[in-house]
Amino acid sequence: MGLLSRHKREKAKAEAFYQSIGKVPCPYFGKDIIFNSDGFHHLQFSAERERPKQEQMLKFSLLPAVPHIIRNAGTIQEYRHTMEPIGRKRFSDGAREMREIEYWGIVAITKGEKPIRIKIILRRVGNGNIIFWSVMPTVKLKDGDSYLHLASSRISEE
Repeated sequence: MGLLSRHKREKAKAEAFYQSIGKVPCPYFGKDIIFNSDGFHHLQFSAERERPKQEQMLKFSLLPAVPHIIRNAGTIQEYRHTMEPIGRKRFSDGAREMREIEYWGIVAITKGEKPIRIKIILRRVGNGNIIFWSVMPTVKLKDGDSYLHLASSRISEE
């Protein structure tokens, strides 16, 4: 099976799972974390460019661990507060509206034979809902190391 057909299959599976989540209660915030289309879009695109297919599939494979980790999050490991452009270019000069944005990072170690450390990013624009924004492994790879591929395959089987 080629990369494109495998990506198409994995994306469809991840999207169905993602849409089934809806929202997850988070004890740290005392409110629900929303899983909307912005978060799923960000798994595929960054800085208005499509992520490589392999990176997308890795992020898709980490998704099943996310609801459990958020549901049990008692602490936040990272926090960032910024002003960023939001939405499409609206003005004749190509400018976009600037908005206040907050990001939170939750780091956790997955269960299983080969546990890996992953980071979940949550995001809030202005006073809106806190949404799921991204998930990624936190390990650094040496050239030729296939640990993440093996780990991501294991996670998608759980």
